[in-house]
Amino acid sequence: MGSSELLSKMLSGDRLALARLISHIESRPSDHLAILSKVQERCRGVPVIGITGPPGAGKSTLVDQLITRLRQQKEKIGVVAIDPSSPFSGGAVLGDRIRMQGHAGDESVFIRSLGSRGSRGGLSRATREVVKLYDAFGMDLVLVETVGVGQTELDIMALASTTIVMLTPESGDAIQTLKAGILEIADIFVVNKSDREGADRILSELKVMLEISSKNGGWKVPVLPLQAVKGIGIEELIARIEDHREWSHRIGQKEREKITQEEVAEIVMDELRKRLTFSVLPGDNPYRKAEELLKGVLWNKQRSARQGRTKARKD
Repeated sequence: MGSSELLSKMLSGDRLALARLISHIESRPSDHLAILSKVQERCRGVPVIGITGPPGAGKSTLVDQLITRLRQQKEKIGVVAIDPSSPFSGGAVLGDRIRMQGHAGDESVFIRSLGSRGSRGGLSRATREVVKLYDAFGMDLVLVETVGVGQTELDIMALASTTIVMLTPESGDAIQTLKAGILEIADIFVVNKSDREGADRILSELKVMLEISSKNGGWKVPVLPLQAVKGIGIEELIARIEDHREWSHRIGQKEREKITQEEVAEIVMDELRKRLTFSVLPGDNPYRKAEELLKGVLWNKQRSARQGRTKARKD
């Protein structure tokens, strides 16, 4: 089945076509830009909730609980679970059906695991594209669970409309979270396993640090206690997610323009990596080689501009 037929079936609500199209896009085929251009035309701007935090924080348990509560509101939900990639195949090591078994038979929930594929930002390049497929498919909400959190785990902030950073009492001194840059990532903090010793301390320290270093734009980042495995605190978290969504709608067009600019740059860089061909010798200076390549790109751009002006004058 060709990609155009798969896309047509997916847009008509075929879940199998959606699964196959995700696999097709993840393999980076030659026609993936053409496919995604058509997908983009059907996108409505689905809300994306990013959930990140250190291993063992309970991210998958939280995703499972959010699905359960949001399905009670008749929401159609897409989930992207980013798993550590196999160093040999690049595929996801953990399986989505293992972690979220209870929702596997729900026709209004679609869960897909993606390998991080060595991405330093914690997300594979296909993650954004899978979110777009979910959007075009008609999902009301997308949940993205990342591998971990730290200075290099910043991609989720650019992708998600709301980013939840999940910590536990065992996450260590909250000062370390500040050093890791988590304060810049989080729209909402949750401290899971809040019945354990040390939870009150990390909750208090986070609140103090957020008072000192408030986010730009006027959003006051909530710090919420949570016991995900028992479902305690989930309703409060959903309410704060809604609050942030409403606040985001009020901040205007500039932030959305910035996100689109970043997306265009990411697509261009990805395509350049694939299409740029050059040879190097063992003793080549990499900086000089890069400069030569950039000059070549700029020269071709200037030549195309001159040709365009010449053609315009002739017309």
